[in-house]
Amino acid sequence: MNLLLIGSGGREHALAWALSASPLLDKLYCAPGNAGIADVAECVRLDPADHAAVIGFCREHNIELVVIGPEAPLVAGLGDALGVAGIRYFGPTKAAAQLEGSKGFTKDLCREANIPTAAYGRFSDAASAKTYLAAQSVPIVVKADGLAAGKGVIIATTREEAEAAIDACFSGAFGAAGSEVVIEEFLDGEEASFFALCDGETALPLVSAQDHKRVGEGDTGPNTGGMGAYSPAPVMTPEITDRVMREIIVPTVETMAKRGTPFKGVLFAGLMITASGPKLIEYNVRFGDPETQVLMMRLKSDLLAALLATADGVLKDFDLRWSEDAALTVVMAANGYPGTPTKGTEIKGLEAAKLIPDVEIFHAGTRRDGDRLLADGGRVLNVTGRGRTVAEARDAAYAAIAKIDWPGGFYRSDIGWRALQRRG
Repeated sequence: MNLLLIGSGGREHALAWALSASPLLDKLYCAPGNAGIADVAECVRLDPADHAAVIGFCREHNIELVVIGPEAPLVAGLGDALGVAGIRYFGPTKAAAQLEGSKGFTKDLCREANIPTAAYGRFSDAASAKTYLAAQSVPIVVKADGLAAGKGVIIATTREEAEAAIDACFSGAFGAAGSEVVIEEFLDGEEASFFALCDGETALPLVSAQDHKRVGEGDTGPNTGGMGAYSPAPVMTPEITDRVMREIIVPTVETMAKRGTPFKGVLFAGLMITASGPKLIEYNVRFGDPETQVLMMRLKSDLLAALLATADGVLKDFDLRWSEDAALTVVMAANGYPGTPTKGTEIKGLEAAKLIPDVEIFHAGTRRDGDRLLADGGRVLNVTGRGRTVAEARDAAYAAIAKIDWPGGFYRSDIGWRALQRRG
């Protein structure tokens, strides 16, 4: 079958890499793709915001499944448009995508379904938000309600910081995403990423992962889209995993179905594992980045078959097989990230890095200029290792990084530190 993958980041390269191995696949297209994706798919110039153009491409090229990678096209209703056109797709409808498109929507659903999460308030003006803030303790979390590319969350350690965050949201620092604000209780614990394929009725859990959001060593500095990840996450014990499914994922799927907006696609729960158990921080309605990179390194089943079972609503008869190995990915980012990254710098040494055993290099923000590979984004490469343990996977990834010659970029040298610390 012919397949169209929407997106251009490291997540999409990892998905394309896994999909390209499926015996069900005839032709894989990616729009717009990147320099790495071009090795496993035909990259095409196609604007996901132009629904008519996407539908036209699908008809012209006999596309039987569209896999929508990023959140923005899902929240904008690309899936709905494809569905009306009779084209099968993987991902939620616009209504169901509000689980990521509006943090307030998700908090209200948690209240309705009694899903454990942080106490919160929703506000559409700065004055009422500050009145609520005055009665709360710090630290506290201020979030722009809408999509803000991972940058609309501020953990304020003082009231002054929280007030400044409120002002930033309502003054347009995060665009339309900040037209409404959610203020949340600060949760103390260890974060984890949890994924489940959902077909509207059935939820099938994937293996656990943990990412590193902060830009600096030791999880310091500003939040980013993610500087690295590893799988499995030791904090996600069988007991915790069972509680997450029973207390968070299943009630969400059941409540969305009851509302008449069933969720189909992959549900990505950002969790805080507290002393009292798992609590939901937020939902994403697509595969995580960079978590997808480590999940795909461990997946033994046919990814395309799994996505088809999700889209067709037959997950109850489906199962997934995973490698016992661990995987770890390190993000190499352009200087200036997460602020304004420096683009156009040349990257050398990838061929030597690829020779390191048990390593895959996923491109996140690259482009070709003749024979040269150039940085073309904030997060640029995801160097991913596999091994019997997280430590072995880490060693493989960093051995490959040592071969890469890129003065225009940087990376964290401590990815996986929590897992290694637990080991002893």
